[in-house]
Amino acid sequence: MLPFGDRLAAAVQEKRSAVCVGLDPRWPSLPPSLVAGVDATPAGMANAYERFCCEIIDVVAGLVPIVKPQVAFFEQLGASGMVALAKVIRYAIDKDLLVVADAKRNDIGTTAEAYAAAFLGRGPDSSWGSDALTVSPYLGEDSLQPFVDRAHANGSGLFVLVKTSNPGSGFIQDLKVDSRSISQRIADWVQQATIAAQSSSGWGSIGAVVGATYPGELIELRQRMPNAWLLIPGYGAQGGKARDVAAAFDSRGLGAIVNNSRGIIFAHQLPAYAQLSDWQRAVEAATREMIEALRSETPNVARG
Repeated sequence: MLPFGDRLAAAVQEKRSAVCVGLDPRWPSLPPSLVAGVDATPAGMANAYERFCCEIIDVVAGLVPIVKPQVAFFEQLGASGMVALAKVIRYAIDKDLLVVADAKRNDIGTTAEAYAAAFLGRGPDSSWGSDALTVSPYLGEDSLQPFVDRAHANGSGLFVLVKTSNPGSGFIQDLKVDSRSISQRIADWVQQATIAAQSSSGWGSIGAVVGATYPGELIELRQRMPNAWLLIPGYGAQGGKARDVAAAFDSRGLGAIVNNSRGIIFAHQLPAYAQLSDWQRAVEAATREMIEALRSETPNVARG
């Protein structure tokens, strides 16, 4: 299989979109038509989550290159939720979408190897079958290496937490050690890791998570990681805008995917889409609006 970095570049160019749709199902926010008559048990909620996510995928599959299921919302439902997650991942892949499992995993030694084997790689290469995984770097370089090895072996990818979008991220990530912040130190490691297996697109498969809520840091971290794909959370509900992420893209509109979860999947709750006939039309409208917003502020393959 081609390296993840190349597959992502091809998908962004094919769809002419850098939008990543976050699949974060939350019971209180599901459309009324999906919860009517459903028992609020783990099994009943898991079935509703699966249907909700798959119907979102039906809408966005022709518009975006990639989706990002948040594992926690499925995991909280126990075994039923994890079965639903597996079905959602497979459904997305069947619809020709790339999938990032947002699990923020890590540990040491054989435990890290087990996490990598569980999540990374399509088909028989892993149980979950995702194309990429979010990972935490805070146990050290040796804890990341099993994930890197797995990604290089089967063409999958990683997004390492570098500068997250939450307000409290500076508690650790902004601390300085030997003139570099923790974020900068991790960014330098990501760049080294990704150029070690850089492929034909010019983009490696070891990427970074950098929030749209810190546009200044985004500019500086992009300069430190010129070959790394960036997964950018914080767009929309957290305050990030298209102009805040412009520096993440190269002249071809490549190098970043911008995640939006609540602003797309729960668009039916927003006044701007209240006039639409059903919740899926709201999802479509919000997705198209974000695509156009990114095109207006960033270099984009649609103009090439």
